[in-house]
Amino acid sequence: MTLKGSDIAQHNSAKSCWVIIHGKAYDVTDFLPEHPGGSKIILKYAGKDATEEFDPIHPPDTLDKYLDASKHLGSVDMNTVERETAKNADPDEIARQEREALKPHLSQCYNLLDFEAVARRVMKKTAWGYYSSAADDEITLRENHTAFHRIWFRPQVLVDVEHIDYSTTMLGSKTSVPFYVTATALGKLGNPEGEVVLTRAAHNHGAIQMIPTLASCSFDEIVDAKKGDQVQWLQLYVNKDRAITKRIVQHAEARGCKGLFITVDAPQLGRREKDMRSKFDEQGSDVQSGQQTDNSQGAARAISSFIDPSLNWGDIPWFKSITKMPIILKGVQRTEDVFRAIDAGVQGVVLSNHGGRQLDTAPSGVEVLAEVMPMLRERGLEKKIEIFIDGGVRRASDIVKALCLGAKGVGIGRPFLYAMSGYGEDGVNRAMQLLKDELEMNMRLIGAPTIEHLTPSMVDTRSLANHSYIPSDSLSQSVYDVLKTPAQRPKSKL
Repeated sequence: MTLKGSDIAQHNSAKSCWVIIHGKAYDVTDFLPEHPGGSKIILKYAGKDATEEFDPIHPPDTLDKYLDASKHLGSVDMNTVERETAKNADPDEIARQEREALKPHLSQCYNLLDFEAVARRVMKKTAWGYYSSAADDEITLRENHTAFHRIWFRPQVLVDVEHIDYSTTMLGSKTSVPFYVTATALGKLGNPEGEVVLTRAAHNHGAIQMIPTLASCSFDEIVDAKKGDQVQWLQLYVNKDRAITKRIVQHAEARGCKGLFITVDAPQLGRREKDMRSKFDEQGSDVQSGQQTDNSQGAARAISSFIDPSLNWGDIPWFKSITKMPIILKGVQRTEDVFRAIDAGVQGVVLSNHGGRQLDTAPSGVEVLAEVMPMLRERGLEKKIEIFIDGGVRRASDIVKALCLGAKGVGIGRPFLYAMSGYGEDGVNRAMQLLKDELEMNMRLIGAPTIEHLTPSMVDTRSLANHSYIPSDSLSQSVYDVLKTPAQRPKSKL
């Protein structure tokens, strides 16, 4: 029997809460207390179509996996479901759509920062809040990018650079470019297709993609979207239930993933206040109204309650016992832990602070890289482990600097999300091509025809550790959103 909209609308309270998702009705009453994001956001859509809210945050197989079959109520005649009228439309959303219609042509985007500027104007407020937010005062977010400004090139001249080859090898896999698409959550917040857009673009440019645990698309959707011998890695948040973790890892290996990147810097997610505030607004709360708000939430925390805070070095042997994939620790932030990773027998580390989203004033990945590589070389250990970095990369010159210092590869996350949010797959393709063009130019100008020719002698890092020297950084001025009090907020035109 097909349900009608009026049947669903009657169940619009905590006592009986039904929602519609993709034309099917579900009874989520018993699930309300268990929802990681709290019951309030579900109750907002009680008796209504919740598809638009559900899609960006949950993979399509979520309900089949976690909601008992008895709560699957059947199909709904969507012609009988009441739609939002223009009269009730959100004025902010109308204004956003107007800005989107006036966005620059894709050909006018000349660098990755251009995509960020466009994304900030055309993304929904909650989506921008989640993607762009970082921990606390967002100092590390800005430092990740600023640190590259304190590294100077030392170009060599009269080198034959007619032919430039920036292909390389990472974890035994050949790749056309020395950067990879690092894991970022909730791709559908930026584009309805989600992470598969990044998969297709990565294939087009011969780049490796790291599949996130918290993707909007299901893992299998992302793997199914790859072509030929395209290389993919798995980023793993370790579940408290190790049986679930084992199942995820072994399924990824069976589907052809070539690397297991275990996130080790997130025993608890950092306070990303921009995300929290935008979430309040989305739920109808006013941060400055004097009413109490739930400061623990935001999109990030709503989807991460399963992460195991007890993860420790003693767990590494267990991971080695359940998979033959190379194991890489993602989120290492000091030299001592790089050496400990070598002792543990893992194949790599990612020097990363989670894009500045975890511990504010943690060091940038490139600064740790400049510290650890000379120590590895002194001890003859530089070939014992592959070192990757991510965070703050906005130019191919940043990539070249990291490669000179000894990085095997460089992860890029937000910029590809911003390109996807503004222009879809075409945007990501252009972003990657811009990086490739910049790579060719920078390698030619520094005097390095191949990746193997990039050496520490080509960079001057003497200013890197001097945090009192901060070059002018327009990024921080354009990205950081200060809290707006009621007096500063524009008055509604309605």
